[in-house]
Amino acid sequence: MLIVHLGALGAVVRSTSLLKALKRKYPSSMITWVTDAPAHHLLKNHPAIDRVLTTGEADLLQLGALEFEVAFVIDKSLKAAGVLKRTSVDQVFGFKVDTRNGAILPATEAATELWELGLNNHKKFFENKKPETQLMIEALELGPYQRDDYWLPLTTDEENLRQQRRSAFLAKNNKSYVIGLNTGCSNVISYKKLTVEYHRDLIRRLHQEFPEAEVVLLGGPEDTKRNQEIAQDLNVISTATESGLRDGLVSVAACDIVVTGDSLGMHMAISQKAQVIAWFGPTCAHEIDLYDRGVHILTKSPCSPCWKRTCEKSIMCYDQVSLEEIVNALKSSRANSLSWRSSALHSAAEEVPGAVAPA
Repeated sequence: MLIVHLGALGAVVRSTSLLKALKRKYPSSMITWVTDAPAHHLLKNHPAIDRVLTTGEADLLQLGALEFEVAFVIDKSLKAAGVLKRTSVDQVFGFKVDTRNGAILPATEAATELWELGLNNHKKFFENKKPETQLMIEALELGPYQRDDYWLPLTTDEENLRQQRRSAFLAKNNKSYVIGLNTGCSNVISYKKLTVEYHRDLIRRLHQEFPEAEVVLLGGPEDTKRNQEIAQDLNVISTATESGLRDGLVSVAACDIVVTGDSLGMHMAISQKAQVIAWFGPTCAHEIDLYDRGVHILTKSPCSPCWKRTCEKSIMCYDQVSLEEIVNALKSSRANSLSWRSSALHSAAEEVPGAVAPA
């Protein structure tokens, strides 16, 4: 079985929710997943994935030596269709290309709904009420939707590191739980992140409202300087931003609650069973399932959602996110996270037919 998902890092994390449905329908399957670097680091050592390949030429040569009975193409892109051309597949679900004109089309009728949402903003923004996880299950014909959670387990070594890191966070100021602020996002839609000053105001408010909480800044390499500006003269812990995706995943997993925009950090937090306070401006909140472990905060901007990559407005959607709503959501999430995540939720040995836990 072949999975082709080259998309954004957060979308790749979300697509791990498909793996249990795949194993239910094809219990004896061997799974090869092709993705763009660096997403392969997120998928390595996964107990349900037998082979992870990138779109690098050396990996595509390996792909060319393989044949598959079935492929699931999640990306609506020529690149994904091109990956499929590098191998032999008997049946394709998801999306395909019209080789005459390059148009992306549903591979089967079941993918029509998800395909149409990419073409019709009104349907995507206002008519659709399904989360993306459900839309993918239906588009790929993986059986009745069972609301499978994200499945991105830590390895045994990473789980040990998570426990050590969380203990260190709490010990610094003798606190009882950890609130993580995921401060950044990719540059594709750069205004899915709050301003530096907003984060600073939020931290000051957290210190007032939640004195028993340690505040930790999360982010990637693009957030290094920004996190330094946010942390200036404030009593917060800044996590490493340039130690790789898996190390970032461990830092997210060490938090009890994560406040975030619609970003990779949000998807990581969902995957690690944290309580998630997620704010939405340009993107669609209803597409994200928090699995009853958090709160969606919607901007007050009247033009949201829009999915635009650029914006010329003087007052941005991130300027219209209510600080009070975030604080109130944190209060309710704190109550829900008193017994936040048992060790079983972090175990790398989550059972699925044919899966072997990573070492």
